[in-house]
Amino acid sequence: MSLIPSAYAADNAINIGGFNIMQFLPMIVIFVLFWFLLIRPQQKKAKALRQMMSELQKGDEVMTNGGILGKISAVNDQFISLEIANNVTITVQKATVGAKLEKGALDKARQQ
Repeated sequence: MSLIPSAYAADNAINIGGFNIMQFLPMIVIFVLFWFLLIRPQQKKAKALRQMMSELQKGDEVMTNGGILGKISAVNDQFISLEIANNVTITVQKATVGAKLEKGALDKARQQ
């Protein structure tokens, strides 16, 4: 008995209508890896950032993407007013908020 007919039969088992799935298996594996290692974590991070921006309210302490620390004094649909020092208020877009700080973080940062 020869091994050639067995190997030929095995090759035909994964060849479905002239379509050899083994040729596309590496691309499928790469896509799945990209999904779980790159795309999915990025989507989770973006969702958390959108949720944080929608929950911003007066009195929250935030840091902008530019590194400005301040306390929110007014919230609008697209803009927020930040009090960055006593009687100094600036208006920035909500999208520039990079992080929400815990209460008292501004006082600690100003003491340093």
